[in-house]
Amino acid sequence: MSDPLLAALLFAVLIALLAAGVWVAVSLALVGLVSIVFFSNAPAGLVLATTFWGHSHSWALAALPLFILMGEILLRSRLADDMFSGLAPWLGRVPGRLLHVNVLGCAIFAAVSGSSAATAATIGRMSVPELEKRGYPERLIIGTLAGSATLGLLIPPSIILIVYGVATEQSIARLFIAGVLPGLMLVVLFAGYVGLRALLNPELIPAGEDRATLREKLHASRRLIPVALLILGVIGSIYTGVASPTDAAALGVVLSVILAAATGSFSRRLFWEAVMSATRTSAMIAFILLAAAFLSTAMGFIGLPRNLAAWIASMQLSPHALLVVLTIFFVVLGCFLDGISVVVLTTSIIMPMVTAVGIDPLWFGIYLVIVVEMSQITPPVGFNLFVIQGLTGIDILRIARAAFPFFLLLLLGVVLITLFPGIVTWLPQAMNN
Repeated sequence: MSDPLLAALLFAVLIALLAAGVWVAVSLALVGLVSIVFFSNAPAGLVLATTFWGHSHSWALAALPLFILMGEILLRSRLADDMFSGLAPWLGRVPGRLLHVNVLGCAIFAAVSGSSAATAATIGRMSVPELEKRGYPERLIIGTLAGSATLGLLIPPSIILIVYGVATEQSIARLFIAGVLPGLMLVVLFAGYVGLRALLNPELIPAGEDRATLREKLHASRRLIPVALLILGVIGSIYTGVASPTDAAALGVVLSVILAAATGSFSRRLFWEAVMSATRTSAMIAFILLAAAFLSTAMGFIGLPRNLAAWIASMQLSPHALLVVLTIFFVVLGCFLDGISVVVLTTSIIMPMVTAVGIDPLWFGIYLVIVVEMSQITPPVGFNLFVIQGLTGIDILRIARAAFPFFLLLLLGVVLITLFPGIVTWLPQAMNN
């Protein structure tokens, strides 16, 4: 069976399982089992057991439940409400008003966690209930959250950029610097879309509060001080080298408990509720991660990513045509694999053809991350979609429809860095001079 036909077959099996209502993690694992049993000679049970065991004690992933717990604590304290109350006077005249909290909050938290899943879970826990309570439309609430959470993969520190740098022998520091301007560009695109929707459809956005004077705005901003201290504590501990992201996540939990208790709106009962809710959410995400890791391993055993990449190389395309094909290839591959697996399994084959047509490997790394971001909100296995579904209980197709405009904005981001590569390369070059 040809590799494109095999990919289509496995894709169809996955869609059938999801349509039948099988859990996402179980569906991923079953597709992996089908791949190994029918298309390789590897012992399926042994591969499944070793993969689950090997990926179940990752120290780097320990940050994920800690950041989720931090969000749960903020949700149950007065801090989340204070954040909205402090921002509301400043955003009252901005088209889209408090929807921009999702965009800006995800951008800030992306610089803390480096994970789109943690960003979606934490900001979602804080923002979704508050925006729903204020009457904002569900589609824009979910769409801004799903789209903006992908920034966790691009804005440094980024785990996937570290993996790309190691796999391609590129400077990780330069990759981090190169991700700054594209990350800000995407923030502007997302915020611009929200503002444009609000201008074209004013009835979508709830009426703003009365226009506040500067003194009233500053007075309301004092409510932002606890949240600002929390963000500074977590981000500052990472960028000063005092703590790793995992250590900073633990620090964030401690600070959130202290600040929540200081507001007088937190109790032992609420803390226990936060722990239990974070445990359920983390278990859901961990189960999907383990199943995705097994599917990635299965794809490696049958050689599908490597063979598809080699098939593309045989076409001998021009640089722009190659980028179009690779974009489609990576988005489709993202339906089966997590972003890190896409990078690990394909770069060794793809990089020679990329450099052969004159594409800068540094630029290609940022391009690859943005395309992987697109796959995070692409059904059937867009990971951010499942995280948000787990948080809200909303049907996955409704979430995908809400996120689709942001998929197009990410695609626009790819077009912009292709037409203007200086968006990626200028800052690293300027830092070297």
